[in-house]
Amino acid sequence: MTYAPFSPSDVEQFFDDPVAERARRREQLAQAYRLFGALKYGDLGDGHISIRDPERTNHFWLLRYGVSFHAAAATDTVLVAPDGSTVDEAAIGASPAPINISAYHIHHPIHEARPDVAAAAHVHTPWGTAFSTERRLIEPINQEATQFFETHALFDDEEVQVLSTEGGKRIAVALGDKRSIILANHGLLTTGRSVADALGWLVTMERACEVQLKANNPVRLSDDATRIARADLVSDHVGWQTFQYLIRRHL
Repeated sequence: MTYAPFSPSDVEQFFDDPVAERARRREQLAQAYRLFGALKYGDLGDGHISIRDPERTNHFWLLRYGVSFHAAAATDTVLVAPDGSTVDEAAIGASPAPINISAYHIHHPIHEARPDVAAAAHVHTPWGTAFSTERRLIEPINQEATQFFETHALFDDEEVQVLSTEGGKRIAVALGDKRSIILANHGLLTTGRSVADALGWLVTMERACEVQLKANNPVRLSDDATRIARADLVSDHVGWQTFQYLIRRHL
């Protein structure tokens, strides 16, 4: 596929028609899983991305269990109900299929607690997983890191195997109104207004974690300098724009 260049003024386009918007979301979801595969994230199936359905807003889409991320297609996505079951309804192209149950335990409470969140992404990245074992927030020591100042949280809990939605509810509480969260001894989780938005932020967060672990005796930026950088770098569409660069480079 050949992609045309985009400009800083380009923004993500959403459809008013729920059928068209559902198709767009499912295709972008599959594309995001393929990006995980291209980046060698989740090679052991250790990750999941969710996107809220545009009509049944208490339902969300996931990749069915067992599909290799690099081969994900829109037809491999399944609709998950609030009780964790998968929907069988030909009218929306959904069929029952097994899912990663941990994804339901984590994502359902987040979608329930945060109506503003359309998508959430979690995967065991090399640097983010390592950084999470230190149980601390990202410090503003470089440009990427300034974007997470005061916008991410820490889930400081030993439940690395989230066995029920009760664990997911605690993650949602720790996340609060923030965009991203570090799950202690586990990895990174980001949210967004779309799959592309959440994925763009997750990869950026992974890069910030890499710098945190590689830096020796870093000098922290002041809060004022950090807030100036963050205000200039962060917009409603920066996650989506990052996603555009990533798919052009890796897919």
